[in-house]
Amino acid sequence: MNSFWLTLSTSVPVPKDLPLPLPLPEWLLILILVVSFLAHLVFVNLMLGGTLLSLWAQIRGLKDKKFDGLAKEIAATITVNKSIAVVLGVAPLLSINVLYTLYFYSANALTGLVWIAVIPLVAIAFLLTYLHKYTWKLFEKNKAVHISILAVATAILLFIPFIFLTNINLMLFPEKWGVIKGFLSAMTLPNVFPRYFHFIFASIAVTGLFLFWYMSRKSYPFEQVLPGFERYQIQKMGYSLALIASIGQMLIGPIVLFTLPSKGISWTLILVIFFGVALALPAMWMMWKGLQAPKQEIGKNFYKVVMLMSITVIFMGSGRQIYRANALEPHQKLVKLRTEEFENRKREILENKKQEELVENSKELSVADLGKKVFNQYCAACHKEKEMLIGPPVTEMGEIYINNKTALVQWIKSPGKKRENAPQMPGFPQISDDDMNKLTEYILTINNE
Repeated sequence: MNSFWLTLSTSVPVPKDLPLPLPLPEWLLILILVVSFLAHLVFVNLMLGGTLLSLWAQIRGLKDKKFDGLAKEIAATITVNKSIAVVLGVAPLLSINVLYTLYFYSANALTGLVWIAVIPLVAIAFLLTYLHKYTWKLFEKNKAVHISILAVATAILLFIPFIFLTNINLMLFPEKWGVIKGFLSAMTLPNVFPRYFHFIFASIAVTGLFLFWYMSRKSYPFEQVLPGFERYQIQKMGYSLALIASIGQMLIGPIVLFTLPSKGISWTLILVIFFGVALALPAMWMMWKGLQAPKQEIGKNFYKVVMLMSITVIFMGSGRQIYRANALEPHQKLVKLRTEEFENRKREILENKKQEELVENSKELSVADLGKKVFNQYCAACHKEKEMLIGPPVTEMGEIYINNKTALVQWIKSPGKKRENAPQMPGFPQISDDDMNKLTEYILTINNE
């Protein structure tokens, strides 16, 4: 097993991890990541799909005025869905950064300026959608300019998800980090374009269902805001968009799966995808039947369709996490080993440094200085340097034994009783010869300080 990791590490960049505990249990962070990302993605789909539909309707409105009104109604939802998407995007962004710090950071660093450009691009796109929304009357006579504003916003909003998908995809391929040379290089990795087109189809499908619901509400003043349309026409348009886009997802789904490296494929993943598809098929059948049904029955199974499609999205989102975990598991184990090696080496260096400092400190201190430490350990309870405590001061000892170190050593090891008004001094035979030498040197030299 170790040879496998060694072989892998020779061709894959393996950084050390941050030895910090997760702020929450890993399973809970994964749950937050999956659920919050899917919620965020739905509103991103609505934002992008709404922008595309609004642009299409406004262009068509140049010849058929009623479509201009439809474009205006759809455009009114874009900024709201955009705001919700931004708020819901915080949790998955933080979760993935905590769970996959090394991978998320590495992918972002490798794509460089393009990743950083997401911030100004998002700001520009959002401002353009607001500009488009609130200048409908201002550009009533100049539709080309008004449409151009939305077209630029649409182009930016189409590009931003592509940046995210490229980066998230790059996270899964640590073995490619050593050869990636910027964003354009990362785009050439397998699965980027299939996943992107799958995302575009998803945006249209979700927006189609949203359009069906939004304009089918009894409280919605349909005849006032959309003169020239029947409610059934919009419902049929929404169902048709959702069905066609769902078929597109079904067709491109296998390409998405087969362009993924096999390292992340598992039977669990296959089963999750299978169940997701199995639930989507009856939902698509219900949409088809609704399109063939009489006008009053087109929405008969609408909420069943939404429920089945929602569960499908949950399965597909879970499958994405399963693949990510499978694909990164070997590299994460290697990173763990590298981190342990680093931590062990760090501890070894620190310990060696500590020992070196102790040696250096020992060299710098004189024998007398070291003797004072021995004195403080064994003698300071009864003796002071220059004052009487229980026994005589050290200066007096130094005067008595100034030329007789051997006698001082003998006295410390086995003392007698010299003073009637002082207690018998205990012996200290346990003091080592080295410490005894330091102690007596200190006693005999204190008068010279």
